[in-house]
Amino acid sequence: MRVFGIDPGYAIVGCGVVDCARGKYRMVEYGAITTPAGMEMGQRLVTIYDQLTFALDKYRPEAVAIEQLFAIHNQTTVMGVAQARGVILLACQQRGLPVFEYTPMQVKMAVVGYGNAEKHQVMEMTKNLLGLSELPKPDDAADALAIAICHGNVGSSVLFKTKLQMR
Repeated sequence: MRVFGIDPGYAIVGCGVVDCARGKYRMVEYGAITTPAGMEMGQRLVTIYDQLTFALDKYRPEAVAIEQLFAIHNQTTVMGVAQARGVILLACQQRGLPVFEYTPMQVKMAVVGYGNAEKHQVMEMTKNLLGLSELPKPDDAADALAIAICHGNVGSSVLFKTKLQMR
């Protein structure tokens, strides 16, 4: 199963593509969609949409895994991230891709085995699971790879497949 992981944002959208099969993971590609500070929000959203649709069409994932929006104290930040998530979800929906959302705790649990793991532990385990020689950069891309691995763990489970068939 090819999973496209996304760590949403409006300044940086982390992206990671991972092939998952029988508990093994292979990194296909990772990177980030970036928009410069000061760019008008509408243009930022167009940039995110255009670059994401290009990547989705190029890598042709079977599923998209995205981090759920969680409480952010800065209202300006949460609004911007929510808007970016909107165009991300639109791009996926237009391509008929199933989207699965995971909380940061679920990602930590799936990757490290401990829901309160530190960020550096998640990054190190992501590197190890993918057999990489160094930590993926930027951090947002490493997060996206971890989110893809999370779905690879959950998406291959018997319980998950049973729930999917019940839809």
